[in-house]
This record gives sequence, C-alpha cells and structure tokens, in this order.
Amino acid sequence: MEASLGEIPFGIDFHPSKELVAVSLITGDLHLYKYNTDNSSLQRCLDLHAHAESCRTVRFINGGQAVATGSKDCSILATDVETGSVIARLENAHENAINSLINLTESTVATGDDEGCIKVWDTRQRSCSGSINAHEDYISDMNFVSDSMKLLTTSGDGTLSVCNLRTYKVQTRSEFSEDELSSVVVMKNGRKVICGSQGGTLLLYSWGFFKDCSDRFVDLSPNSVEAMLKLDEDRLITGSENGLISLVGILPNRIIQPIAEHSEYPVEGLAFSHDRRFLGSISHDQMLKLWDLNEILQGSENAAKGQDASSNSDSDGMDVDDNPSHSKKGTKTKNANKGGAGFSGSNNFFADL
Repeated sequence: MEASLGEIPFGIDFHPSKELVAVSLITGDLHLYKYNTDNSSLQRCLDLHAHAESCRTVRFINGGQAVATGSKDCSILATDVETGSVIARLENAHENAINSLINLTESTVATGDDEGCIKVWDTRQRSCSGSINAHEDYISDMNFVSDSMKLLTTSGDGTLSVCNLRTYKVQTRSEFSEDELSSVVVMKNGRKVICGSQGGTLLLYSWGFFKDCSDRFVDLSPNSVEAMLKLDEDRLITGSENGLISLVGILPNRIIQPIAEHSEYPVEGLAFSHDRRFLGSISHDQMLKLWDLNEILQGSENAAKGQDASSNSDSDGMDVDDNPSHSKKGTKTKNANKGGAGFSGSNNFFADL
C-alpha cells in the first residue's frame, strides 16, 4: 500500500488500536490515513495545516484519542482524531525548534528540541513537569525505559544521554562519537542499547556502562542509519539514507536480509502498525508506504534467531555513572532536513484533554 503525500514527510506514527496512520510534513501539515487490510487501500481522512512551519514529529496520545505534533515554530498541537478539531495548542513550548516527541506513559509525553532541551508534559495534570538540558545539539531520538524511569536520548552532538525522570537530571552521558547519532533502541532484555549513526555504524552499549560503546557494527556503512525499530530482543529494522530497509540481527551482529527498498531517497521514518502486521515507511520521495511483514517474518524466522554468544562476556550490571561527561561539542551540524514519580509542574497545556 502507498499514498502520495505531495510534500516531504518528517514524522510517522500508527494509531495504538485502529487502522490509522499519521504523517507530519515539511509544510506544517498533518495527514491522517485509514488503511484497509482487505483491499490494500490507503484513504486520507484528515488534512490539517497544523503549524506555521515544518511539522517534524507526530505521535498518537491519550490512548489514540488525540494526535500530538511538534514543529519548527516551537509549538505543540493536540488534535482530536475523530473530529479533526484542535483540542489545545501551546505556543513557544520550547525556546527552539521541536525535533522529537514520544509517549512516556498514558498521560505523559516528552519533547526534544534543536538545542538539546527535553521537556516532559503531563496531560492529566495539564502541565509541563520539568525540563532537562541533555545535549548540545538537536535531539534526534528518544527511548523510554519505564522500569527504571530512564529516558535515553541521542543527539546531533554525537552522544547518548541517560536522563533520570525522577530527578530531571542527566545521569550519565557517553563520550562523543565520530558521527551524529540518529536513533536509539533497547534490546537483549534491557542489557544492550543500540544507537544508529550518520556514518552508518551501529554503536552497541552495555547497560550501566554508557561512557563508551562495547561493540560496533559497520556493515550498513557508509549509508546513514536514519531510523530504527526494535522487532524483538535479537532483531531490529533499519532505514538508511540509500532508501534501503533492512532486518538486522544483534549479537551476533549481521544483516539478516533486506526487507524493502522504499526509494533511492533517504528513509525519514519507520513505524509498526498496532498489530505489527504492517511496517510504515516515509521518505524524501514524498511517499507513504505500508509493507506487509507477515511473509517476511515467517520467511526469516529461522535465520533470524542466532545464539547470543557475544553477550555472555558483557556485564549485566545496572549501575549508572553519576557524573555526566562534559566534553566539547561535536563538530557535526544538525541535519539540514530537520530544519509516575516526579511528574508535576505548572506550565498549562492539554487543558481540554
């Protein structure tokens, strides 16, 4: 299934229970599509000019009742999924352009901006809970580990940060890598953190030992890894700047098989449907594509399951450094295309949610 978006997309997200997929565009528009699994069709059901400048990130929130978007114009918008009406808008949510947005819990979301600031928003308390200056350049990706209340973030400054959402402090930060870090996932039952980079190398960190990576996987280089999705504890899906979408095994590290080639342009984003039947991809070719994963996963099931031999030598310790490194800012610039406890605060938002 595919649909022409008409403009370059920046963000993609699937509804948590319905056959709906949202896409945010460089024009500031928000598109909502309904996909039909019977006749393999995509139908646009919402076209909203959500922001004055580029709409860089989108997520369904509040159990799918609303969809939140973040923009280069520093605003956050909450839109009703059923009616398409604006529920709430927060102007100047950040001092700088918003580049990333994720769900934390059923009632909290986090946003990251172009200068490395992260803010947590509580939709139930209708407030901004707190902020963290986690990086020195744009926030490229975030991943929430609920058991430990840690938010893992990657940045254009070439570092991985571990933020404690109980104290709103950076608990530890990696040394600067040679490339900008573009994405982050947690695998191996919480023992490994995988970061994608603009050089195409995957950096593997052992939990609790974030200063330097424990392993590197270079088979995807020199093409930048623009997006990653965790399929299971041993496999992830990558989207690269050459338009290729690949299934990759971790420990042992290997490219299991290519899944699809979106186009000759960079893959800007990847997302799973609520039932994981479909993989959604967006690219600079201005197309939204949905790939059926059933046959792919069945065909690769035997090949994908490898022995976790390498991980036995890595420490499973969960201690985290208490003193973040404050190395000098990396030389890379930001991507030109991107233009419970402790959750309380005062900045009024989501007042109507």
